[in-house]
Amino acid sequence: MKLESKVIIVTGASRGIGKEIAILLAKNGASVIVNHSNSEDEAKNTVETILSNGGKAIAVKADVSDEIQVTELFDQAIKTYGKVDVLINNAGVMVSKKLKDNTQEDFSRQFDINVKGVFNTLKEADAKLADNGNIINISSSTVKLMFPTYSLYSASKAAVEQMTRVFSKEIGRGISVNALAPGATETDLFMKGKSQETIDKLSSMNAFNRLAKPIDIARVALFLASDDSKWISGQVIGANGALV
Repeated sequence: MKLESKVIIVTGASRGIGKEIAILLAKNGASVIVNHSNSEDEAKNTVETILSNGGKAIAVKADVSDEIQVTELFDQAIKTYGKVDVLINNAGVMVSKKLKDNTQEDFSRQFDINVKGVFNTLKEADAKLADNGNIINISSSTVKLMFPTYSLYSASKAAVEQMTRVFSKEIGRGISVNALAPGATETDLFMKGKSQETIDKLSSMNAFNRLAKPIDIARVALFLASDDSKWISGQVIGANGALV
């Protein structure tokens, strides 16, 4: 029970990697705030899974790109559990197009959620996260790759990584701040619109000849959320099977 007595906010936890992280952290003793923006049924399903395993969790709706809703997210967590020890910024969107084909709306959507969303939650965490807490910002291994059609998504995650490095030296109070950068992972977000040929090609690019499962990423998040990782801060941890 590495996280016993810890209270953890996981943004975008209704499905995919976020859901797997929330479930695993709860299994290890954490009280989890399952955040979602517009997936109420799926968020409830995540909470029900946690409760059925004997864990503690509530679902809280909040759009991370909205500063007021982020404030309410933290306030609801503190009202329910008395504190917040760990913040995991998992909420994100991806639009896969060649740069020339992206619209102004495509740009704004990705940067509003992927970048401004992290900016908003870090501001709240600066004031409201408990001393000696942990922050994990989910990035992407595409930052280090030159995959066509990922220019804006990669740029948004590069911004997250740089905020992580700088903020780790600003926040103080014993709080560690790291980014976790998964490689290709079997989630609806990643698999959508990809042919089997593309999936096979991506699987062959790492050392294990497979896509990651969400649990592979969740296990790294568990370590980074625990006190075992305390001396790691300001880092980008790649979880990609030697893809990059």
